[in-house]
Amino acid sequence: MIFVKPKKKLGQHFLKDENIAKKIVSQLYFDNYSAVLEIGPGMGVLTKFIPKNKKLYLIEIDEESIEFLKVNFKTLVGNIIHGDFLKFNLKKFIKKDQIGVIGNFPYNISSQIIFKVIDHRNHIPFLCGMFQKEVAERICQDKGSKKYGILSVIVKAFYDSQFLFEVSPKVFLPPPRVKSAVIKLNRRKNFKLKCDEELFFKIVKLSFQQRRKKIKNSLKNLHLDINLDEDTIFDLRPENLSYKDYIELTQKIESKNARI
Repeated sequence: MIFVKPKKKLGQHFLKDENIAKKIVSQLYFDNYSAVLEIGPGMGVLTKFIPKNKKLYLIEIDEESIEFLKVNFKTLVGNIIHGDFLKFNLKKFIKKDQIGVIGNFPYNISSQIIFKVIDHRNHIPFLCGMFQKEVAERICQDKGSKKYGILSVIVKAFYDSQFLFEVSPKVFLPPPRVKSAVIKLNRRKNFKLKCDEELFFKIVKLSFQQRRKKIKNSLKNLHLDINLDEDTIFDLRPENLSYKDYIELTQKIESKNARI
């Protein structure tokens, strides 16, 4: 029997509680995608419970885990991808399909995974996975909180986010030094923004660089062709605007033909 030694450099903390694995996988019962991509399956604690009615692909960077998966999941050998998800050509892989994403994500790259999913949102209607609790809270946080930030706004613009449950460090090998949590994202029906998306991203990121200042102060460096004192929205602080407010803000700036 092959066993995989968790590697610190890869941020590996293997989930060993099968009941939690089943709870995560139970979120996969949706019909708006034809395949599932599991990121970082490790020794397959989630893999073994994923419904067989979906075509399943596994992407894993660790060679030792790859060997384990090939031995223990022989029917999936042709669907096991040895590679780094962040460098993987997801567009070429997905083609025109709709896929659901699942995983016990390495905490050191979990935010990057989310941003890559958002970049491919046209083909990813669903995600469910394990995150460091602090990151999970930031993703699902609503306006008005200190934890509300860039990740919160950008995720909510395209997905409905839901904090599902916390997970104790004791159910991992080795136990992480932080608490964990499981969340899920369901793509919004109307996920195409009614504004310039590139400008939207730029405004959100710039606003939270100075989160204690009013929006009008954060946006001064854009040298906009509009009077930032003419609308009360510019007097708010970044954490007080919902994703819809940021869309409205982007529309206002667009309508004035601001030079950026």
